[in-house]
Amino acid sequence: MFWIVASTVVAFLMALTMIFVRLKASKKPATVKTIILPPLFMSTGALMFLFPEFRLEWMQVLEALSIGVIFSIFLIITSRFEIRRNEIYLIPSKAFVFILFGLLFVRIILKLIIGSTITLGETSGMFFLLAFGMLGTWRIAMLYKYKRLEKQVKVSSS
Repeated sequence: MFWIVASTVVAFLMALTMIFVRLKASKKPATVKTIILPPLFMSTGALMFLFPEFRLEWMQVLEALSIGVIFSIFLIITSRFEIRRNEIYLIPSKAFVFILFGLLFVRIILKLIIGSTITLGETSGMFFLLAFGMLGTWRIAMLYKYKRLEKQVKVSSS
């Protein structure tokens, strides 16, 4: 029970941190680097799978990644860019906070349901993959939107 509460508190703090990072980032122009680096940094967490207690069956991997991709749809829909002074900015969405906490709530419920049937290590591995699938898909969509706007900026500035 301690680990469920502790991991929920950590997830809540990470959500708060993400909100502040996103608000701060909206004050600076977006770049390809700021879009692709977060999933690359997060990918180091996959080293957990070197340890047997975190390893998953292929079906669990597919389930976690699929749910992550589905969750990313909400983030993709609310992520918009705008061009200001020939630079591309991410527009902070008012819905982002509600979506983030809604997703956190759903994750907590899923964790309580799944956590009673599989080990803590497997639960950790599945939620890492869920988060990675969500972040990776969201960032790929953001990169696509960014690149489309980047072409517009190049055309209008030449």
